[in-house]
Amino acid sequence: MNKKGLAILLRSKMRPLSPVSNKVNRLQFAPLEENKIDNQNASSNTPRDFGQVRASMHSVISMNKKEILDTALTEFSQGYFSLSKENRHKLLLILAREYDLNRTQVQELMKQYIGLEMPNSDVNDEHVHEMEGQLSSFYRIERNLRHALNPMYAVLFERLNTHPGGLKFLATVRADILSIIADENIASIRALDSYLKEKLITWLSPANLELHQITWDDPASLLEKIVAYEAVHPISNLIDLKRRLGVGRRCFGYIHPAIPGEPLIFIEVALMKNIASTIQEVLWHDPPTPECEATTALFYSISSTQPGLAGINLGKFLIKRVIYLVKKDMPNISNFATLSPIPGFMQWLLSKLASSERTDLIFCENVLKPEEESALVDAYADATAGQNGMEVLLHLLTSNNYEWTQSDKLVSKLEPILLRLCARYLLNEKKRGKALDSVANFHLQNGAMIGRLNWMADQSVKGLSQSGGIMVNYIYSLEHIEDYAQAYFSTGHIQASPDVLRYIEPLGEDEGK
Repeated sequence: MNKKGLAILLRSKMRPLSPVSNKVNRLQFAPLEENKIDNQNASSNTPRDFGQVRASMHSVISMNKKEILDTALTEFSQGYFSLSKENRHKLLLILAREYDLNRTQVQELMKQYIGLEMPNSDVNDEHVHEMEGQLSSFYRIERNLRHALNPMYAVLFERLNTHPGGLKFLATVRADILSIIADENIASIRALDSYLKEKLITWLSPANLELHQITWDDPASLLEKIVAYEAVHPISNLIDLKRRLGVGRRCFGYIHPAIPGEPLIFIEVALMKNIASTIQEVLWHDPPTPECEATTALFYSISSTQPGLAGINLGKFLIKRVIYLVKKDMPNISNFATLSPIPGFMQWLLSKLASSERTDLIFCENVLKPEEESALVDAYADATAGQNGMEVLLHLLTSNNYEWTQSDKLVSKLEPILLRLCARYLLNEKKRGKALDSVANFHLQNGAMIGRLNWMADQSVKGLSQSGGIMVNYIYSLEHIEDYAQAYFSTGHIQASPDVLRYIEPLGEDEGK
């Protein structure tokens, strides 16, 4: 569903309560800020000739007059938004290839640099001036070389960053760059992305971001963005939204001064007596735990609002600042944990199970223990005659409407099997020495520990399709965050509780790489 349909969705599902009727009406009928901007700029964003947009881009890069530059930046940004997806990609390819660095100049400077005679540092006072003269040649060429190693498109990015609305525009540009990379591997585009990503990391450093607690009293336009961008547990209606911002709950977001009224990333927190083991406890627990009795701050959702900021770990800083703030405001909170999805588990497991049906594979790993295989075949014998345990498990996990969840017998048989395999997936399945699961990698590099696996914690269609309904608690232990993060970063070591380690057998040093 697109953002324009959000207001309709909220109107169709909400059950307004009288104390919030004014807010409901404002949220009902207030269009998203982006839509208002789109409407206001409709006349200026009429389709432009590709050549005109390309010319305006060149003007931004090449001109020096400030008073003309602002007009050129506006012309370029409006023209870019008016282009079709195909023409945007075409323009970005031109930017990456024709406005790259001048390699001929770089090579010439490198030849000059290599040709210089290295000054002798072991000199007496009489030869100091001679040495300084030699060094000045090094400094001059090094300065010129640094300048030459900057691509020409750097000027475009720098000027856009200082232009009103330019930072958000750059996030849109990077989203378009990432869509090109997803389709084809083009070296110049990857270099363009790498450069822009580095600049965005600098411009979006925590020092430039404001931590804002999002409440029901915030403008309707901001609240609708929370509804629109919630990526983990969709907000069903306004009453659901009000509950998530009410007693026993907190919501924090990072806001950049250049993109006011729109969090770049936000995190939802539940204040509870204990670490929750199901998402139902968090989203539908009524009434909430009295805040004075809460001992746990549970992070149950973290969402980014800008696809173009993918790979820029704002969440790392957000979580740590929220922990500090909650601990400062509520000394009774001593536990900080998450209730997190495991988005890659089922995809990994199904690929393992599907390999058992392929005859072209030389090696196929049986992920089941003999006793697990026997239990599965016996439990489902009537419908799976002649099938082995891997085939039975594949059949069950891919059944229509997840029918296995309706059988207590099958649920009890699958629980120890899936929990063991999930622990293996989180702890031992690696990519470049780090956790294969994206959410696990995020929390582990932030200094968390894998604390507990929770069976049937999310029985939604999404939860069952991603992880067989299993969710995981990552624990943020204040005294160990930095040590755990450093160990994971340097060696890939994953800290886990005995409760999780009991599911798996230790691997050899060369396994799980």
